[in-house]
Amino acid sequence: MWLGSPVRVQLRWVAVLTAALLAYAFRLSLIAGELGPFEVDGTDFKAIFSDGRVLHSVDLVGAVVTISTGAGMMRLRIDSVERDREIAQTPVWLHSFSTEVADGSWQPLCDPGPDGRRQGFPLAGRARSDGTMEPSEPGVFEIVCTSGARGKCVRFGYLPWLSAEMRDIYDACVRMVRADYCGDGEGTTRDGVPIDLYDDRGIQKPDSDPMQEFEAGWTAAGAVCVRHVRVKENISLEGLAASCPRLHDRLGAICTEERARALGATLFIRSLP
Repeated sequence: MWLGSPVRVQLRWVAVLTAALLAYAFRLSLIAGELGPFEVDGTDFKAIFSDGRVLHSVDLVGAVVTISTGAGMMRLRIDSVERDREIAQTPVWLHSFSTEVADGSWQPLCDPGPDGRRQGFPLAGRARSDGTMEPSEPGVFEIVCTSGARGKCVRFGYLPWLSAEMRDIYDACVRMVRADYCGDGEGTTRDGVPIDLYDDRGIQKPDSDPMQEFEAGWTAAGAVCVRHVRVKENISLEGLAASCPRLHDRLGAICTEERARALGATLFIRSLP
């Protein structure tokens, strides 16, 4: 699998659905009634009305949502919604978003992902400063682009809303995609580097490319051991030992898939040595 450009939009947003939605009621047969909670279920928006009706993302195409961000208000338009064919067990809804810029025009929110498409989805909760996910009060969510690590890991099948265990695996995946070996939020990867990700749950299975070798095992805290670094121009095993003392005796040939599993790894990765 190839890693595309990292997400450039990592905003923590509290959603507020305003009367702007009603301007697009031509698709919704003239919505009447008072709007209650506006929530996120998995990757699906849910607009809940006082009379009990619920509108989902697919019902909201064309709607403009006013978002409160740390930098002020932003207008977000839902241009299209489709189900991700890559995810079978639980629907993942891929949204095309646009934002209104200063001159009144609309521009895509997301950078192109590995498939070249500018898509994303809402994800309930918020990211900590180190990149891991934490639950939050209802109505708080992030817009995650498929070009970034967090969007990729959902599309790999690691769905953090299913359980606390799966949220940990999702966090491990985010660490892995970014090559955040220390687990401190500092990635060391580079765009376009091929990787082979797999786990013991059968969600992702190894491709076993003979050109690739075992790189590291991962948990939500980062790598449990590292056999070789992914991008030597960004960090070396010696540099990793200095910057991440907990790994100093878990680097190099001592790190095998079996050793990583014994150390509690939930995800594994192979890459070019």
